[in-house]
Amino acid sequence: DLVCTHMNLIEGDYFGLEFQDHHKMTVSGEAEGVGRPRASGGRGRPKHTVLRFVVKFYPPDPAQLLEELTRYLFALQLKQDLSAGRLTCNDSSSALMVSHVVQSEIGDFEGSQSRSHLLNNNYIPDQMALMDRIMEFHSKNTGQTPAESDYQLLEVARRLEMYGVRQHPAKDREGTQLSLAASHTGVLVFQGHTRINAFNWSKVRKLSFKRKRFLIKLRADLNSSYQDTLEFLMGSRDCCKVFWKICVEYHAFFRLFEEPKPKPKPVLFTRGSSFRFRYQGGRTQKQVIDYHVAVESFLVVVQTSPRTYLRIPALHSGPMGPGAPVLSPKPPQKRDGRRASGQDVQEGPSSASPLLSPTMQRFPNDRAYFIAKELLTTERTYLKDLEVVSVSFQAAVALDEAAPEPLRSSLFSNFEPLYKFHSSFLRDLEQRVALWEGRSNAHIKGEYQHIGDVMLKNIQGLKPLTANLQRQAEALVDLDQACRSSRRLQDVCRDFELQKVCYVPLNVFLLRPLHRLTHYKQILERFCKHYPPTHGDFRDCRAALADVTEVVEQLRGSMLKMENFQKLLELKKDLIGIDNLVIPGREFIRLGCLSKLSGKGLQQRMFFLFNDVILYTSRGMTATNQFKVHGQLPLHGMTIRESEDEWGVPNAFTLIGQQQSVVVAASLPTSLLTLKLLCTHMAWVHRSALPLVVTAQPYLTFPEFPEDSSAEAESEDDLAAPRGPPEKPPPHRANTTVHVCWHRNTSVSMLDFSLAVENQLSGNLLRKFKNSNGWQKLWVVFTNFSLFFYKTHQDDYPLASLPLLGYSVTVPSEAENIHKDYVFKLHFKSHVYYFRSESEYTFERWMEVIRSATVPSSRTRIQNRKNETIPH
Repeated sequence: DLVCTHMNLIEGDYFGLEFQDHHKMTVSGEAEGVGRPRASGGRGRPKHTVLRFVVKFYPPDPAQLLEELTRYLFALQLKQDLSAGRLTCNDSSSALMVSHVVQSEIGDFEGSQSRSHLLNNNYIPDQMALMDRIMEFHSKNTGQTPAESDYQLLEVARRLEMYGVRQHPAKDREGTQLSLAASHTGVLVFQGHTRINAFNWSKVRKLSFKRKRFLIKLRADLNSSYQDTLEFLMGSRDCCKVFWKICVEYHAFFRLFEEPKPKPKPVLFTRGSSFRFRYQGGRTQKQVIDYHVAVESFLVVVQTSPRTYLRIPALHSGPMGPGAPVLSPKPPQKRDGRRASGQDVQEGPSSASPLLSPTMQRFPNDRAYFIAKELLTTERTYLKDLEVVSVSFQAAVALDEAAPEPLRSSLFSNFEPLYKFHSSFLRDLEQRVALWEGRSNAHIKGEYQHIGDVMLKNIQGLKPLTANLQRQAEALVDLDQACRSSRRLQDVCRDFELQKVCYVPLNVFLLRPLHRLTHYKQILERFCKHYPPTHGDFRDCRAALADVTEVVEQLRGSMLKMENFQKLLELKKDLIGIDNLVIPGREFIRLGCLSKLSGKGLQQRMFFLFNDVILYTSRGMTATNQFKVHGQLPLHGMTIRESEDEWGVPNAFTLIGQQQSVVVAASLPTSLLTLKLLCTHMAWVHRSALPLVVTAQPYLTFPEFPEDSSAEAESEDDLAAPRGPPEKPPPHRANTTVHVCWHRNTSVSMLDFSLAVENQLSGNLLRKFKNSNGWQKLWVVFTNFSLFFYKTHQDDYPLASLPLLGYSVTVPSEAENIHKDYVFKLHFKSHVYYFRSESEYTFERWMEVIRSATVPSSRTRIQNRKNETIPH
């Protein structure tokens, strides 16, 4: 308690004191009651005892550690574990962790400085052999603050098998040398450094010890091959007791909502140990987190010196009540002083989360800064997308030698100069944002809180590559033609799309360079709208906007044409039973679910509207899950008749073609909206000044038009969730936009795809599930109607994805007890997710882009835009 009070450590419950007893065995000071006199007849306390302040409880996720000071102390513990050889792992993980330590100590990579530091500081036992690999990893950490480096170190360490493990020697009944350890999940059994068994707390009924025997009694389980009581032999009774106490504390800390209540002492006799979890008042992890949430809103943090922060209660009253200021020593100043960098006075939450901590404590809060940061984060994602084609796909094609030389030349010769250019552009952005934040170790004087000059220089450098961008359209056509003529290349492309790195369809990656220009234009428009004309950055931003607008206009026609072509190619993979889907002049308009009336009653069907035909399909029961085309209704001369009274089916209409008629109905409100919009689009395609289909008129007749005429093109994009290895390799992806619409009974139009292309976003968010306690920091990418989740922006492929079609986005209500700023909520039926952003600007941007993919907002926007073009 004294140590935590001295350090003003709010999350002190994760830590403890340990010492060596008279048997030279390391034990917990709290469990042994250090400082209390022994009972008469017992061995006296040692005269000279060194108490070591250590991490006691290792949480499974560092995002559960809410304070930077806590994470810094955890990082120190992990450095000690690495140095002592307790945190064993493979060479790559060791080198990666040391690189984060070095980044935290000396800052950004400089070859000679990094090598000299590693020669003078030993972080792992075999460091010399890994020197080059450590420096390679260090070079990739540019721009990381010490706090971010600490967090990344914890992220790597928590995935290791020996993370937080303190081994206690034991033997099984056969005399095999083993070791036991306690963790947040349960009791672990190791042989050497390899975990061979684990007993989850939920499966453990009782833990006890008898002399040297440590006993684990399991709950009855008919499917388990274990006996209901497991026995391990330890070195002594004291060893058994020490480990038993550790298990009791771990179980209470991680599994209970509140500390266990003490049992009343018997009057006459006692049996067994009376030990209870009582460290720091016995708070559990949940209580620590809840307490921190209550405290953080009532603090003002003032930096009084490079090493000390002053925490004082805020002016408003609250549960903390009045109190004197408390001096809080922060982590020691680094050699370049970067720990102490930041604003002198910071009001607001104190280290509220690993996501908010760097921004809230040191980073600027100007809106222009967050616009620049959005440019940086999306550029990181864009460069990763270029790598998918220029590195991963090129390697797959070269390995199989399936692509002809002309295709390889037209495809990869365009991407390589773009990849080289944007790699340089990203470095410029990272350096400028680092200077803006004041966290670069480059000793340069000047005002760097602007981005217009960087944008203008690079947009002007991009203009000579316009020809490469123009040829992107040709590459998409060339790839399709080559696949048509080569089954081998077709298989290579299909197999590549099943890899995790190809998280969206391959031909979407081919159009990314064209889409990125639109993103630059939107970001520069935000800068120009934010800055007054007198601002020093306004002129450069306006000039860069003019340049990028010129390039966008040059390529717009090609982009619209290729987006429609790309969508037709994607739908071709989803459909069977039609051979001529991709034909000149055909444009995709909308897809959606409706019910079709047949002899078997109403059956769900997926309808596809093009500018010349309607297709209706059903989902196949084959391994491919493709949609089988049952009929085609040409729009030439088609009429629509209300049929609710005729068939006795609500919201029924008859689509009357020249050769066949189809009765369709909307069984759900979403289906009714699909039907209305389907008919609205049909009227729009034919440029007919007709009322909507809900009119009382008995017939709506579309005027005849020449076969070769077509409507104005709209842009669109596609969605695909990441695919893991399937049980049987299917010939095409099985989680496309069509499948999502089928399962969620909704629809998507060309305009939705246009908005999906325009509204791409990347950045760090904190995610919380409905019934979870802590927030998890993730790198999130929004594209193609989905959120893709990564641990960091450096990961090559997403861990998971969330298709958003059908979801609603709102802010949490008071009843949900989410007492945080900048939180939005995603929900679909019983699925609920909370996400927390770092500022008001990023909160607004995430809400904006996600609304573009959710059903209510998207459909309203479509209706409003169509009302502008269709007379009523």
